[in-house]
Amino acid sequence: MPHHRIAPNVRDESNELAEALSALRTELELPGPYPLAAVRDAEAAVAGHQLPGVDLTAVEFLTIDPESSTDLDQALFIDRSGEGYKVLYAIADVPSFVAPGGALDAETRRRGQTFYAPDGRIPLHPEVISEHAGSLLASQLCAAFVWEFELDAAAEVASVKVRRAQVRSRAKLSYKGVQAELDAGTASPVLQLLKEVGLKRVELERSRGGASLNIPEQEIEQLPDGGYRIVAAPQLPVEDWNAQISLMTGMAAADLMMAGKVGILRTMPAPDERSLRHFKRQTGALGKPWDGEISYGEFLRSLDPADPRQLAILHSAGMLFRGAGYTPFDGEIPGHATQSAIGAAYAHTTAPLRRLIDRFVLVICEALSNGGEVPSWAREALPSLPEIMAASDQLASRMERMALDTVEAALLVNHIGQEFDAVVISGSKPAKPNGTGNTGNGKNSNGIAGGQPSNGSAPSGTIQIAEPAVTARCAGEMESGSQVRVRLISSNISTREVHFELLT
Repeated sequence: MPHHRIAPNVRDESNELAEALSALRTELELPGPYPLAAVRDAEAAVAGHQLPGVDLTAVEFLTIDPESSTDLDQALFIDRSGEGYKVLYAIADVPSFVAPGGALDAETRRRGQTFYAPDGRIPLHPEVISEHAGSLLASQLCAAFVWEFELDAAAEVASVKVRRAQVRSRAKLSYKGVQAELDAGTASPVLQLLKEVGLKRVELERSRGGASLNIPEQEIEQLPDGGYRIVAAPQLPVEDWNAQISLMTGMAAADLMMAGKVGILRTMPAPDERSLRHFKRQTGALGKPWDGEISYGEFLRSLDPADPRQLAILHSAGMLFRGAGYTPFDGEIPGHATQSAIGAAYAHTTAPLRRLIDRFVLVICEALSNGGEVPSWAREALPSLPEIMAASDQLASRMERMALDTVEAALLVNHIGQEFDAVVISGSKPAKPNGTGNTGNGKNSNGIAGGQPSNGSAPSGTIQIAEPAVTARCAGEMESGSQVRVRLISSNISTREVHFELLT
C-alpha cells in the first residue's frame, strides 16, 4: 500500500524545523547510533567475507532505484527464451554478513527495518554493509541470492530456482532515467524486456484479482537554492513494471515455503462485505460507480488521480487494504495464506538490506530450492518475527506521518491568512452524484476520519492543496471530491498542526 515517502538527508535552513525533526527521534524513541559491538561484528564480517562458489559475473545485471539510493537490494537481467523469457533477479546476500546470535543480529532484530527521515536515514545495518560490501553497487563483486525464472509467452512462471552466487552489476539506473529512455525509444534490450514482461505481469495481476492503491506520494524535494518543497509524485510506469518482478519473486518464495511446509508469509484478508458495500456507495456518490462486475483492483487501476473525485475514491479505498500481517508456519500450512491485494500467497524476500524478515525468507527458500536443511536459526526465529515486524512497521508509519506533518507546517508557517485552491479527499458531508443520493464517509489512507462529527463539534474534512502539496484538516462542511477555496488560519511547527477554513 502506498505511503508518504520521505527523501533522506533533506537540508533545512530553519532552526525550528531542524529541532522539531530532531525531537521526533526522542519522542518516538527511534534507534540511535549503531552500538559499537554490532559495528565491530559488521566490520569483522566484511573483512572475513567469502564469496559463493557459483560465478554469475558474466550476467549483465543492472539496478533500478531512486537516484539517491546507495543501499541496493536487487539487480535484474532479462532475456528472451524461446517464446518466453528468462529472468535472473539477484538479491543482496545479507545473511552472509550477519552471524546468528551475535551483536549485529540482535541489533537488527531490535530495529526491524531502515527508517527514512528528512534529517537522516536510520539504517537496519551498519553502513559498511548496507552502503558498501552488502549493496549491489555497480562494478562491485558481490554475493547474492539469484532467483532464476523461466517464463512462458504470457510471463507466467514455468520454473524457478534460487541459489547463492557471485554477481557484478553493470549499471546503477534511476527510475526517472529509465522511464525517459523507454519513452524516447533508446532503452537497452533488458529495459525493453522489463516493460514487456512488466505489462504482461500486470495483466496476470488483473486476472487473479490483485489490486494496487496508486495514490500520488508526497515527497520532499530539495531545490537548487538550498530550500525545499513537498511535491505530489505520481508513480512512473517503470516503477510498476519493476515492482512486478519483485512481486513475482515474493509469490515464488511463498510457493517454495508452502511446498516445504516451513516459512513465513505476508498475509492480508480480503475486504469484508461491509467495507465493499461502503466503498461501492462512495464510488457512486463520487460520480464513478463501481458495480462489482470487475474486481476492485481493476477498478482502482482505471482511476485517474488527477481528477479530484477519483483522487477522493483512491483515498476512500484505503478501507479495503487493512489487516496485513505476517503468518509463520512450520509443519502445517496456514489456512489463510493469501495476500488479498496481490491475489496470491506472498512473502517478503527482495529487500534484506532494509527489512529484517527478508533475511530469514531468503535462506529458507535457498535451502528448500536445493534440497538442503533449513538453518535452525532461521526456523527458530519464525514465531518471533511477526511481533518484531509489526512494531517496526507501526513505528515507521508514525515517523513518516509525523515528519511529513512537521515539514508541511514549516512550509506553510509564513503563509497564514493566504488562500489556496484545494481538493476535498474526505468530506464532512455526503457527496451527491448528479444532484441526487448520498453516502457516508469513511477514512482516508492516512486514517483521518471523514464524515459529520457525532460529538457535537464543528464539521470539518481533509483537504489537499497543490502547491505546496499539503494534506490537512479544514473547518467547514464540504463534499468529498469537490474543489474548494480555503484559507490557512494556523501553522505550528512544534505541534505539527496545520488548520484551514473553508471559504464560502
